[in-house]
Amino acid sequence: MRPTIMEVDIQKFNTNIDKIQKYVGNKILMPVIKANAYGTYINKNLEVINKFDIVAVAIVDEAIELRKLGYEKEIFILNQPYIEEIENIIKYNITIGISDNLFLEEILKIKEKIKVHLEIETGMNRTGIKIEDLKDFIDKIKQNQNIIVEGCYTHLSSADYDKDYTNKQLEIFRKAVEIIKDNFDTIKYIHSSASNGIINYNDNISNMVRPGIIMYGYESFENAKEKIDVEPICKLKTKITFIKEIGQDVSISYSRKFITKKNMKIATIPIGYADGLRRQLSNKGTVIVNNQKAQILGNICMDSCMIDVTDIENVEVGTDVYIWDNNIRTLEDIAKECDTINYEILSTISYRVPRIFINRS
Repeated sequence: MRPTIMEVDIQKFNTNIDKIQKYVGNKILMPVIKANAYGTYINKNLEVINKFDIVAVAIVDEAIELRKLGYEKEIFILNQPYIEEIENIIKYNITIGISDNLFLEEILKIKEKIKVHLEIETGMNRTGIKIEDLKDFIDKIKQNQNIIVEGCYTHLSSADYDKDYTNKQLEIFRKAVEIIKDNFDTIKYIHSSASNGIINYNDNISNMVRPGIIMYGYESFENAKEKIDVEPICKLKTKITFIKEIGQDVSISYSRKFITKKNMKIATIPIGYADGLRRQLSNKGTVIVNNQKAQILGNICMDSCMIDVTDIENVEVGTDVYIWDNNIRTLEDIAKECDTINYEILSTISYRVPRIFINRS
């Protein structure tokens, strides 16, 4: 196994789930495990996901992977699927969100049972049925009794900062739910809130929530942990594989972007941009060595980069290096330096980095 790994703490994940459940009361949790569970690979741990009666993913291929892993409970596809995927949706018993008329026209032709949630457009303006079109959409569904409407949902676009806009979205959703309930007695799930909505709103319309980034212990907006104190479950680490002493006026890495101004001790670590260590961190990012920050020197390479360990004691080949340790350096620190969000950094750590599950219980 290569020395670059991501440690994933299962005990902390379970503790976070308990905290979220307590926060939302008796509402059902539908954990969002799309994009390889935001890069944590918890979606590949059957023992963990089997604790949930329903999980959410983004695309049909992710659902098929779960079925092949052995997950037999309900899987919900958040995004409108493609017509070409209908056969697999039925074959693997997948529940889907729908809002597209062309897709609906296709499933009206099927003779097998298919379970759906109606997605309502309330202000995200991505996908969804506009409330003025909802009754017509429902009337079409009723043409085929094999289409089982089990739920309805929406997505709150600005629940992290815009209360007025979010309340308008929720009011539209409330009206849509009333229409849907008047037409179907099969509704099991009503859901509007992902992580931001969970933390900031109790919509009293829904009976289910969709926790995402907060399950993994990271803030969905700044200072979110003041409301729900979840713990980060991942640490990205590697080891020093090479150390060299160099003098003044020596260039480091591609394009000679760093030139030494004094004698230095330089270490090479086997992690690069193909692993998810952003090239934006070249010459400015830091890593953690023996509880001290070490600057990244020069351009980050595809498979490795160099760091300054001149003033750090007890450094040798094999010494642990943390890209983030959730203490001295956090995922949010890295995201800010890369002008992005923690979601993107976490979810784009490459498949080349093995995930090691740790359960400290």
